[in-house]
Amino acid sequence: MKYHTQRSPQRGLLALSVFSAAILSQYAMASSHREAPFIAGSPKVDGTDFYMFRSYEADRGDYVTLIANYQPLQDAYGGPNYFTMDPTALYEIHIDNNGDAVEDLTFQFKFNNAYGQANAAGLITNGEIETGNGGVQVPLAAVGGGSGTTPGFLNVVETYLVNVVSGDRRSGTSSAVSMAGGGTTFTKPVDNIGNKTIPDYAGYAAQYVYDISVPGCTGQGRLFVGQRREGFVVNLGEIFDQVNLNPLGARDSRSNTIANKNVTSLALELPISCLTAGGDPVIGAWTTASKRQGRILNPSPTGPAAGDAGQGPSIEGGAWTQVSRLGSPLVNEVVIGITDKDKFNASEPKDDVANFASYVLYPTLPTLVEVLFGVPAPMPEGGRTDLLAAFVTGVTTGASDTPANFKFTAPANLTTPGEMLRMNTAIGAVVPGAEGYSDLGFLGCDLAGFPNGRRVTDDVVDIALTVAEGALLGANGLQTCDLSGDSPAVANPGAVVNDGAKPNPAEYSTSFPYLATPIAGAVSAN
Repeated sequence: MKYHTQRSPQRGLLALSVFSAAILSQYAMASSHREAPFIAGSPKVDGTDFYMFRSYEADRGDYVTLIANYQPLQDAYGGPNYFTMDPTALYEIHIDNNGDAVEDLTFQFKFNNAYGQANAAGLITNGEIETGNGGVQVPLAAVGGGSGTTPGFLNVVETYLVNVVSGDRRSGTSSAVSMAGGGTTFTKPVDNIGNKTIPDYAGYAAQYVYDISVPGCTGQGRLFVGQRREGFVVNLGEIFDQVNLNPLGARDSRSNTIANKNVTSLALELPISCLTAGGDPVIGAWTTASKRQGRILNPSPTGPAAGDAGQGPSIEGGAWTQVSRLGSPLVNEVVIGITDKDKFNASEPKDDVANFASYVLYPTLPTLVEVLFGVPAPMPEGGRTDLLAAFVTGVTTGASDTPANFKFTAPANLTTPGEMLRMNTAIGAVVPGAEGYSDLGFLGCDLAGFPNGRRVTDDVVDIALTVAEGALLGANGLQTCDLSGDSPAVANPGAVVNDGAKPNPAEYSTSFPYLATPIAGAVSAN
């Protein structure tokens, strides 16, 4: 990558941008699964991955897809409760469209879980079966076998509301997102229990892709919330075993250790015009989850939730308090020091430089790799300013690049740097697997890929590792994209620092919500 390799006035701005890239470099090794001490014990509000990209489904080129994944490392067989969302939490996707590191639009998701819902004439009523001594609640999330896309009788039903807030997430103007045909209460499909309960899960879940109307937005969008197959690819065990890898070996020499896991996705697809402002095509985005500030535990609960079936296990109240945050992948996991991980999850992008800049400018990962493998750790005078651009301020091209001085992922009028996922909506989509596509994104001269947003098939681990070892600086002879000529050209092809686990585009969908059908909890022999 020849962006920012010259000594120019842009270097000062890049120094700020390096903060995010370094963060990503050190976190990209495990996305954001259980990355902080507090959130490790609160999986329902643990954001695992965040994606933002130009939609590449046919005839959806004028749309942006945003996906926030929560609840990491879901085992498909995890009954009887499976992976309902937390009704006492607030899940959010934030958009900054003017470069001040403060949200201008926020999409808020609030869930409600209703228990004891299964009903079937002569069999079960309100989740109860007559056993000869009155009705007794069944212990299962579903009762009876399904047919095709129709599930068995569900005993737990999740619904949710979505509001869009203009301005500050807590004090701005809030309006309800509605179905295209009216109504504001959406239903989340039950998790993929098994093919006896739901024989055709793909068809069943597709019924919960909603056409939506968003206040202030011209044109309809789409919405889906539900379980999906984990899309993040990583050789997790060997990375955390002191980078126990062959870092310059074949990119497909190892296995994806989380390939058999599911996640829960909050997916939105919206017209580009609804997200940008003032003629600037660049937007930044991140996702957060918040809990109420106060919590009182009930020693004698009589129902799953207060006001639902009696007094629940806890009562929560007070102000919303942010406990999870995710923009660029892997930031909090590998870059932020262990004592500051919870602080990062509670923070906002506008405060990042003041709070966390030292972790980016002087990252520890390259030094660790140098000790383990003898690869020199790049350390220019003034720190790793090359990394800040990709993840904090956005990337611009230099005077000798083609095009010159192009605001690739940098806002036109950046006033406050902050870590978030940034994307230039003016750059067209490239379909994974098609001509021009590279799972290495920019490092493969695919300008539609990471760090220009993030597609579900982008190999962010390999990108981050290669950048951490100096690709943007032209160090260590690593693969990058040379923009100095008449057209982009890959330099040093194949010299990619990697974890040996590589995404396969065929394992993903090419239509909204793009992540594949979740793994079933059971597959019957018949």
